[in-house]
Amino acid sequence: MKLSEKWLREWVNPRLNTKQLAERLTMAGLEVGAIEPVAPPLDNVVVGEILSVTPHPNAERLRVCEVNTGEKRPRTIVCGAANSAAGLKAPVALPDAKLPGEKTIAETELRGVKSSGMLCSAQDLGLEESSDGLLVLESGAKPGIALTKLLGLDDVALEVDLTPNRGDCLSVAGIARDVAALTGVALKAPKFRRVAVKSRRRMKVVLGAPQDCPVYVGRVIENINPHAVTPLWMKERLRRSGLRAIHPVVDVTNYILLELGQPMHAFDFDKLFGSVHARHARKGEQLTLLDGKQITPEPGTLLIADDRRPLALAGIMGGLDSAVSDSTCHLFLESAHFRPEAIAGRARALGLQTESSQRFERGVDPMLPRIAMERATELLLAIVGGRAGPVIGQASKRHIPAPEPILLRAPRIARILGHNMPAAQVTGILKRLGTKAKPVSDGWRVWPPSYRFDVRREIDLIEEIARVHGYEKFTPSRPRIDMRARPLPESRVAESRLRTVLADRDYQEVITYSFVDPARLRLLDPAVEPLRLANPISADMSVMRTTLWVGLLQTVLYNQNRQLERLRLFELGRRFLPRTDGLAQEPVLAGVVTGPAAAPQWGVPSRAVDFFDAKADVEALLALTGRAQDYRFRTARHPALHPGMTAEILFAGRQTGWVGVLHPELGARLGLTQPAVLFELAIPGIQEGKTPVYRDISRFPAIRRDLAVVVDEMLPAENVLECVARMAGNLLVNLELFDEYRGKGIDSGRKSLALGLTLQDSSRTLKDSEVEALLARVITALETEFGARLRQ
Repeated sequence: MKLSEKWLREWVNPRLNTKQLAERLTMAGLEVGAIEPVAPPLDNVVVGEILSVTPHPNAERLRVCEVNTGEKRPRTIVCGAANSAAGLKAPVALPDAKLPGEKTIAETELRGVKSSGMLCSAQDLGLEESSDGLLVLESGAKPGIALTKLLGLDDVALEVDLTPNRGDCLSVAGIARDVAALTGVALKAPKFRRVAVKSRRRMKVVLGAPQDCPVYVGRVIENINPHAVTPLWMKERLRRSGLRAIHPVVDVTNYILLELGQPMHAFDFDKLFGSVHARHARKGEQLTLLDGKQITPEPGTLLIADDRRPLALAGIMGGLDSAVSDSTCHLFLESAHFRPEAIAGRARALGLQTESSQRFERGVDPMLPRIAMERATELLLAIVGGRAGPVIGQASKRHIPAPEPILLRAPRIARILGHNMPAAQVTGILKRLGTKAKPVSDGWRVWPPSYRFDVRREIDLIEEIARVHGYEKFTPSRPRIDMRARPLPESRVAESRLRTVLADRDYQEVITYSFVDPARLRLLDPAVEPLRLANPISADMSVMRTTLWVGLLQTVLYNQNRQLERLRLFELGRRFLPRTDGLAQEPVLAGVVTGPAAAPQWGVPSRAVDFFDAKADVEALLALTGRAQDYRFRTARHPALHPGMTAEILFAGRQTGWVGVLHPELGARLGLTQPAVLFELAIPGIQEGKTPVYRDISRFPAIRRDLAVVVDEMLPAENVLECVARMAGNLLVNLELFDEYRGKGIDSGRKSLALGLTLQDSSRTLKDSEVEALLARVITALETEFGARLRQ
């Protein structure tokens, strides 16, 4: 919200300078982001009255003007403006005046005629980016008076950055109310007189969707002057608020929007047929908006229409076919209240963002339409003339939002703010905020004003009290908290340790959005229907992720497009899985590796990462639990992973995660240029570690025996290891698979596994006969269970 400080001070004028006023607003939550002068310094620029205009004797496009600048003698000024005429009053830059662009005015001679000054346009003065002709001043302006004084250019524009909940401050009146509440200075709202009705013309208003448009006020104004122009004072106020003058009627509606916060719209009365309806769009209807864009509103979109066709997109933008033009003689003026939920999101869905929708989305006072109608009529009659008809209004009382009473408890104020505020002070603040407060036993029953859509709970009122009192006035105090250390199991693996292990293995942590593209998510996890957002940021961020792989692969693609090939990324976050009993928010650890297995170097041949690289990283994570042997990798199928290069990870018979190579077809559809290996682990499944237990180191020697057995090539090595460990019993202190061989000497369809067994007893030295007997049992079990044979 941008507004003139002088305009604001017409409503409320506290004894604060500009900087202090901005600081007070900022500390109250209405952050003043910028303070800018409304015009550059214009010393030696005065009002001039053109007394006569004659053609330049030596230049066809130039004119010689005699100009009264309040001095004893008129000045001769050569001018090229097409609108220069006798009797016109315009700004004159006297010699030595400095204009924007480091332009200094001096007496000069133009084509043989002496010129002692410059008649100026708005562009010359830095008031507009472009302009045609001289800036025409009001006829009553006294020649010689400084332009800065005449137009009040010794002013600044305050840029107030409002939070979405403060739609009530999107006007001079709204910010003035807040300044009055913050400073205790009386609000001096202008008095708006009720306009006399001098015409019988009217239009019937029909509320076809009272739940979305509970209040609609209209009025016909006939016989306006189509050649009228917007007065300079109004143009200036619009300019200082960031709006440009367009047409007197449009300028008045924009002025009301800035002054009171009520968006209005004017229709060309002669282009309307029958009654005016506030209704929902029907299937197949089309509307051409003021910007020339043709739309087909979705059914349910709120429209303003006549008996034949849609006229406007309610609360957002008017239609071109019923718009006011330079030939308009009769107006139908509209002022209405639209339910915020009926407008919210509609403008964004159509790629529009208007001053009107910005206010209606946040909530506009339902009591304001009739007041705004009278104020707009008063201004229009003063500027374009005409005769006003009666105000025609329709209201659905049961749909008009009415503030519910809120119980405000004094003890609650003290508890939240940490400060005991006297009851009289609280009552005074509530009154300054425009609320109606009734004392009750332990506090107040409060009715918020109709324009405060953001005050609906007790905590909202407490926030308002703190804001108006001044956050900086509260004495800081430390809260008294009964703090107890929560015992954590010694065996629990902290998330920080998981991060450290992956960082040590050359991974980088990333944080991606929980909102993802539904199309990408469907490719990676088609079996789960994700939670859809009611009001998404954009279409490609409209569902909650059910897997972290979406964000990780998007990050890979982002880096790949910037010529980064070797990536090792992980993320520790939540996935969101809809359940019958609600939304499950499960913490998971996911990672992706792609590109070369190692950074380029001369000591190691370059190769691409594969399944076993990622599996080794996962095993390093599982090893933190101290029970890596309890986890199982089992061949499985996943819709996003390559068949035959995918494994599910099991713990105690339950699935804990996945590891596998991204399906090549899927990688191509996502735009990846090289294979990627993914893993995802449920955090609860890898945090329950095993508490270390001290065990004496045996003083007796260990014995190692190696076995090479030939088994079916499809037999998982894990099954062989489990069998060996079971048969060796407690004497086995270490078992490792150190080789796998296929090739010469091994039958087709078979493979050789080389195992190393380390045997040791803590109380005695093992005998060779015991070791041989144990090995015999192991070999017999392998032969029986798997048809294995010793490799010769």
